[in-house]
Amino acid sequence: MTRSPWTQVSRPRPTARLRLICLPAAGGGASRYRDWPAHLPDDVEVVSVQLPGRENRFNEPAIESMEPLVGQLLDGLASYLVRPFALFGHSMGGLIAFELVRRLRQRGLQPVHLFASGCRAPHLPSRSPDWHTLPDREFIAAVEGLGGIPPELLADSQFLDTMLPMLRSDCTLTEMYVCRPQVPLSCPVTAFGGLADQEVFPEDVRAWSSHTTGSFRAHLLPGDHFFVNSARSDLLRLLVSELDSARADPGGAASVIR
Repeated sequence: MTRSPWTQVSRPRPTARLRLICLPAAGGGASRYRDWPAHLPDDVEVVSVQLPGRENRFNEPAIESMEPLVGQLLDGLASYLVRPFALFGHSMGGLIAFELVRRLRQRGLQPVHLFASGCRAPHLPSRSPDWHTLPDREFIAAVEGLGGIPPELLADSQFLDTMLPMLRSDCTLTEMYVCRPQVPLSCPVTAFGGLADQEVFPEDVRAWSSHTTGSFRAHLLPGDHFFVNSARSDLLRLLVSELDSARADPGGAASVIR
């Protein structure tokens, strides 16, 4: 396996039937998924995507436009797409995953499943279209309102000096994103939402149904925008349930479009 700066595999599983490729929320990195393998079946290998501008890629500039990001990411993931795979993305990661599936389709590839978590359906406008332009104090208050980052960190000037540029770049990516009309996907799609999420409403989650001709399910879980942390056990249980058919019959859920 060729090592790529775009990926981290905390627990390699060379004989896995399926790879679960996980994309982070704005401000997040690959470490957010480091402990997921312990909660998933042994025949699922978790591949965490590491975007530029964070963690071990901190010195690289973050990418603020979807098209170049997806193009580079696709090249970075190439060696992981030789066996059946699914994609999971939370918040910003859901939009990136969606555009990645579209680009993969052009190469004759598709995932066995797309999971979009805490993410508006791609055709819907952002409910926070101008966060990336806010002065620092207002920007920090907006980010704090989402949860996900402890208040004590947001009060740490050194942390903010490190994180703010990357967070602002990530917000630019999501707020400036425009979903170009294309035919719907054909892979199964599952969308997750938080019942108390003030950024992504239940109707925003259900609206993902228009983006696939395959099966679709929506699950609303307790929690705010970062229910992916507070309701992780429920989320992973549902995710594994959705993947059962693909794991049982990897040949029938091939990643090559015939």
